[in-house]
Amino acid sequence: MYAVLDIETTGGKYNEEGITEIAVYKFDGHQIVDQFISLVNPEIPIQPFVVGLTGINNDMLRNAPKFFEVAKRILEITEGAILVAHNAKFDYRILRTEFRRLGFDYERQSLCTVELSQKLIPGLPSYSLGKLVRSLGIPLSDRHRATGDAQATVKLFKMLLAKDSEKEILKSSVRNAPKLKMNTKLVQLLDELPSITGVYYLHNEDGDIIFIGKSKNIKKRVNQHFTSDNKKSREIQKEVASVSYEATGNELNALLKENEEVKRNKPKYNRSTKRSLFSHALYQAKDNEGYIHLRIGKIDGRKKYITAFTNLQQAKSTLEKILKEYELCQSFTGFYEGAGSCFNYNMKECRGACAGEEGASEYNERVRKVLEAYSYEKKNMLVIDRGRDIDEKSALLVEEGEFKGIGYFNLNYQLNNLEIIKSIITPMKNDRDAQQIIQNYLRKNNRLKIIHLHPHE
Repeated sequence: MYAVLDIETTGGKYNEEGITEIAVYKFDGHQIVDQFISLVNPEIPIQPFVVGLTGINNDMLRNAPKFFEVAKRILEITEGAILVAHNAKFDYRILRTEFRRLGFDYERQSLCTVELSQKLIPGLPSYSLGKLVRSLGIPLSDRHRATGDAQATVKLFKMLLAKDSEKEILKSSVRNAPKLKMNTKLVQLLDELPSITGVYYLHNEDGDIIFIGKSKNIKKRVNQHFTSDNKKSREIQKEVASVSYEATGNELNALLKENEEVKRNKPKYNRSTKRSLFSHALYQAKDNEGYIHLRIGKIDGRKKYITAFTNLQQAKSTLEKILKEYELCQSFTGFYEGAGSCFNYNMKECRGACAGEEGASEYNERVRKVLEAYSYEKKNMLVIDRGRDIDEKSALLVEEGEFKGIGYFNLNYQLNNLEIIKSIITPMKNDRDAQQIIQNYLRKNNRLKIIHLHPHE
């Protein structure tokens, strides 16, 4: 659990400042679950330059509660949470100073979104909150007011959590969570999980990830781990101490994140991923007369293929669909091995390439449409899919046929600026499995919105 906060102060000498406004949003990594916002009477004058910066003046605070009147609420909302702020050292220092004046030693763990941004989004010209969120397309209203700055920090932190492929933020959060007793552990862990699409992480007592999985229903899938009687599940049930998850909004992002994070984190209960997720592929070859043939074969990493399939049956049914939709020849797709014209030609469903009645250039034009539809080689495009919330969409970026990563947006203008698109994208590895996952998903979900980009857009 996190407490994302922003504090405005009077300004003045170090450790003599007073709080004028505070906003705290309790954030579970997915949504805001509680909030506290208040002006605060600091009982000392506000520095003139601060009045100009924030718009908060002494008259506004005359009837506001003093810090001792809001201290209990601040303690409650931050209890058991990690403090998150932009320049967290400042906000944490101010809070500790105020509590110290009341004779209370206030201690919380903290995370700084400046430091996290510098690590996870390197190379930006500025990491000040205003310039940083503008460059990432995150809306910011009421700049230099606690509410506006804290809301923008929540959105920024949510993006940083998604970009944290090493899951260091998540693991440190898990280490600080209270431990559950063994007899109620599995039931309580399951009760806290949602029935949404995403990636889930099973942790041991030290916070280390012991298993990563994905599902269109996280709660249902984890329940299967907790109720199954096979050897691996029984070992997981004994060792698991907590479960965390990351909503992805759609199955494609879940598949890609699982693929990358299993390889990156190498959890002890995930099987080795050296074996490809796909067993068969669609290949092309030209014959002596110039016709392009399409053939299904076992997947071979040394050979270039059009698209891949999880099994032979899926490959055959897809090629049969292509054959019918593009009016291709059975003889040139492996469905007819006999001499002479194919069966479909005799049924008037083949244009006669096998009988010499259709030339190679005319036939190949339709084959190239297949290649265009079933491969994203050399393409520049954004694949738009469902996001994690109702008002959010996800974007998958491909540049020159290379998968770059995924991100989320809720403002249409973000899609008009390639630099903003790149900044919201969490970089991911363009390995063979990722390419196959994307091709397979696009093939099965042909109603997805695809935005074609120009190379210099």
